[in-house]
Amino acid sequence: MGFQKVSTIDGKNEMLHFVRSLLDDVQAFEYMLENDWFETNITRIGAEQEMCLVHNKTFKPATINMEVLEKLGERPWCVTELAKFNLETNLSPREFTGDCLSQLEAENLRYLNEIQSVLNEFDASIILCGILPTLRKHDLEMHNLTPKDRYYALMAAIQKHMLGTSFELRVEGVDELLVKHDSPLLEACNTSFQVHLQVTPKDFVRMYNIAQVLAGPVTAISANSPLVFGRRLWHETRIALFQQSLDTRTTSDHMRERLPRVNFGSDWLRGDITEIYKEDISRFRVLLAGGIEENSIAMVKDGKTPKLRALQIHNSTVYRWNRPCYGISPNGKPHLRIENRVMAAGPTPVDEVANAAFWLGCMVAMGDRFDDITKHIDFADARDNFLKAAKFGIDTTFSWMKDKKVPVTELILKELLPIAKEGLKMRKVKQADISKYLGIIEARAKGHRTGARWQLRAFTAMKKEVTNDEAVTAVTAAIVKNQKNNKPVHTWNEPSVSDLEDWRPSKIKVEEFMSTDLFTVQKEDLIELVAEIMNWRRIRYMPVENSKGELVGLISSRMLLRHFARRNELNENTASTVKDIMVEKPVVATPDTTIMEAMKKMREYRIGCLPVVKGRELVGIITEMDFLRITSRLMERMEP
Repeated sequence: MGFQKVSTIDGKNEMLHFVRSLLDDVQAFEYMLENDWFETNITRIGAEQEMCLVHNKTFKPATINMEVLEKLGERPWCVTELAKFNLETNLSPREFTGDCLSQLEAENLRYLNEIQSVLNEFDASIILCGILPTLRKHDLEMHNLTPKDRYYALMAAIQKHMLGTSFELRVEGVDELLVKHDSPLLEACNTSFQVHLQVTPKDFVRMYNIAQVLAGPVTAISANSPLVFGRRLWHETRIALFQQSLDTRTTSDHMRERLPRVNFGSDWLRGDITEIYKEDISRFRVLLAGGIEENSIAMVKDGKTPKLRALQIHNSTVYRWNRPCYGISPNGKPHLRIENRVMAAGPTPVDEVANAAFWLGCMVAMGDRFDDITKHIDFADARDNFLKAAKFGIDTTFSWMKDKKVPVTELILKELLPIAKEGLKMRKVKQADISKYLGIIEARAKGHRTGARWQLRAFTAMKKEVTNDEAVTAVTAAIVKNQKNNKPVHTWNEPSVSDLEDWRPSKIKVEEFMSTDLFTVQKEDLIELVAEIMNWRRIRYMPVENSKGELVGLISSRMLLRHFARRNELNENTASTVKDIMVEKPVVATPDTTIMEAMKKMREYRIGCLPVVKGRELVGIITEMDFLRITSRLMERMEP
């Protein structure tokens, strides 16, 4: 959940002090490992639940987290997250045995219900989803950053270490997303259900490598993040988006390798847990500091367990998908955990615990079966499986043990589910819990139905009838409805746009409706070329842009008719170009213009389209046909 009392490093002395503390913490860590300080007689599990908040009428982000926390009162389990539309809860660590899984679900539901009871006062709801489908780019501007010093410091530090001029998102799926953004708040798109497993020091390396191998199958069966800004991308786009949102690297002429701060790792773990910390300290500059008051070296010499605050601050700014964690148990002994970060939030609390049960069971049984899993599968295959699972989800084919090529559903049903059951039985988890949660995984695999597949099917079907905004809103509304019933995603029906009784476009912005698949010409092009393109593509308006993509004019079908009619009257055969007839200063809108403002402008100027520009750059177009579609949908909703 992070440290709140951190800051950017302002001077050389502060940097030197923090780095000295960081090195001391590594040395103290090694001392505790060598002298068997760590807790080994108990195995606990835990989890962190991230969530988004949405308005009930629009299902757009509700930037009210601070108000909600104030209404909740003293609830140490509920804290802020990066954006004002995010919250996070920290579930209690519990021994990994008996009815621990159903307890985990019950506690999560209890916390979510407490938060929802407060959200009711704001006419808002919780949504558990890897990426909120209704998020818009302008929701991720810095004014929506949660007003906490820690977040301001993190954003400033990331910006400071950027090698380029902006953050770039480049993700290809069914659709394609290529966009620049000036804020690392893009990270706030991502919400997850992070599961922790306590392990002993002697087992850590073996278990960590197994977690790396399992990252692919777990990502594939739990995928729940396919929609971003109205684009159908990866099944678990959160993997790409998280890495790119915090990626301070840039392209260059040389081929120097630089790992992103969000990464899978560069190789198997060989030594001990400190190998990970040492690599991260070696590769990544310190971003944040904090008032380090303890002397970890002196503490271990006195027999006291240090918090290793400097090490944990630095660890919190390097985002491995399987992250090593150090903590202190209630008995005062230090312990080690593996934090699995690959699982998206949702689709429901019961689905999340099913994902956790699958991973935890596989971890235990595979830990018992394999002394060294690296002898059975290459690291390159484990990493490739993870990335393929993020892209293709339940449709993935893996390179598995002994280089066997196997579809993920076959791998899960025939091999991993029996292993997971065996592992949970080894931990003496109640049979009712095993059957319930692994039964959900089995049904998902047999039905080929994850949260990502459900969203993609629903969105694609609705896009044939309605606008992008209506489609993502309907998907989001259905997710919220199903989550409140805690129904596993494989049982969900597909949503219908007719369910959006309260949908109104008055405050929706042009960027949510505009067409971005543009056909344009330049001033020097022949008029005949323009006429043919408009005929071929059945379009009535053609923006004119220069070589830099800046809007310099507009041509309409009426202009072409006038031009050809006049030319026939005068019997002219001279070649004409676009600049001879175009409107040089067309009326425009910006992406932030509301639909109502755009309609008013078109009525006022008696025009049929508005090119959409940001600065001078042409980014889209909106026409009277777009407004006709909006109007028809509203009229349909008024029908009894």
